[in-house]
Amino acid sequence: MRPFLTRALALSLPLLASAGLAAEPEKAPAAPVFKSGFAERDITPDIGMEAPGGYGKSYHKTVHDPCKVRASVFDDGQSKVAVVGIDALGIRRDTVLKVRKAVHEKTGIPADAILIGASHSHSSGPCGWMLPGEFDHASPLVQELAYKQSTNADPVYLAKVDQALIDVICDAHDRRVEARAGVGKGVEDQVAFNRRFLMRNGRSVTHPGLGNPEIVKPAGPVDPEVGVIGAWDAKDPSKLLGCIVNFSCHATTSPGGISANYIYYLEKVIQGYYGKDCVVVFVAGASGDVTQVDNQSPFVYPTGDRWAQLVGGKIGAEALKTLLTMEPGILTPIASKTKVWEIKRRVPAPERVNASLALIEGDKAKADPTEWTFAKETLMLDALLKKEPAAEVEVQVVQVGPAVFVTNPAEYFCRFGLDIKKGSGFPFTFPVSLANGCVGYVPTEDAFDEHGGGYETRLTSYSNLEITGGSQMRDTGIELAKQLKPGVVPEPARRPLFKGKPWPYGDVAPQRQ
Repeated sequence: MRPFLTRALALSLPLLASAGLAAEPEKAPAAPVFKSGFAERDITPDIGMEAPGGYGKSYHKTVHDPCKVRASVFDDGQSKVAVVGIDALGIRRDTVLKVRKAVHEKTGIPADAILIGASHSHSSGPCGWMLPGEFDHASPLVQELAYKQSTNADPVYLAKVDQALIDVICDAHDRRVEARAGVGKGVEDQVAFNRRFLMRNGRSVTHPGLGNPEIVKPAGPVDPEVGVIGAWDAKDPSKLLGCIVNFSCHATTSPGGISANYIYYLEKVIQGYYGKDCVVVFVAGASGDVTQVDNQSPFVYPTGDRWAQLVGGKIGAEALKTLLTMEPGILTPIASKTKVWEIKRRVPAPERVNASLALIEGDKAKADPTEWTFAKETLMLDALLKKEPAAEVEVQVVQVGPAVFVTNPAEYFCRFGLDIKKGSGFPFTFPVSLANGCVGYVPTEDAFDEHGGGYETRLTSYSNLEITGGSQMRDTGIELAKQLKPGVVPEPARRPLFKGKPWPYGDVAPQRQ
């Protein structure tokens, strides 16, 4: 080869190589992943099983509507979380840990990224309250009080619930599809009321009675916000896969018989528009002191089914309005954090224990029913303290884009929930009570001062945490939420700058003749 050709070829090779490289098209950034799946299972108890919600025995005689577990799973390609609602008075910690372990092994969802919240339906099945064998360490007298005179979990029903929870979360995980989701909040301020009132004598009373002239004012706030997340199928934007609804009100409308309570009608409203395939996951807000009972109303209460329709229907209607107005998009990131610690239980004074023992050993027929019940609970708490002087508590935060769920395992007073919303740093904050366990009522600290009172503050085997327990949970929830960064809230496309002309039919002069 001639020298000048050799030099020319040598000079041209790098240019050809660079031209070839430049000709390769640049790879577009990978589209963000956002998947969601929903599922539900039936957990309706059998006729004759115990009905929870009181301090004594009661049994189901009829069925009004099904009780369910409903699950949602969110996945951004890096993290997965599950938010689960169960139609139950509460859920015991043992159940949560068992279900989480099984689901993690089957799906890979981290155990501490699974949120299970109870609706607190007082017309649901016997998930509690006393577990089989829980008081086997106690005296024969206390065992009699616990197993024969108190609400108990049914081992057959517990096994059914355990399996249903595992199955429903795994099913929701398997049903994940590319989705577009929105988040929003509405207001329903006519169905939930604080049930504790400051009275003229300076103390607070729970349910003082309709129109009691001794009422001065409510002893606490309410939270009328209806929080909603909805997820639509990305390939079929008209198909709502499911939604999560968060609201603060005791599920005590009890329409008669076994029932999901007002949640049944909440679900019915949303499914009436979007269809029965739409799964409605309900998680209860901070409602330990909030119910449907308006003690200051000038009118008599609705009763039974009518009350459940009113409460559930109005919350459902507000949730539906919120779904219709939210903008679907990609809700990322998906994340979760949790903290588990122990909170000490309050200890009843020895003289109270002795007085309770004397009352229980006496003639029950001659005792005041309320005094007898609290005496029973004092003796059971005394036995519980010998076995578990502190309660294990978990606070969890689950993030879905710009929304965060902040849990507590309690019948948590409403003010705490409002504090968490204010302090979380998220535009959408959904407190979830009775989640991942249950430690009973957790009032604000002022409920224990000289102006306090009400049955939520009484020492029982159910409610007994030291009085700072609620503040500890609140502060932990806010701290965990602040470790996460809120995602972007989806918005509609912005309109372009106006460059055209008005609508020709509209841009005309008036005609008078």
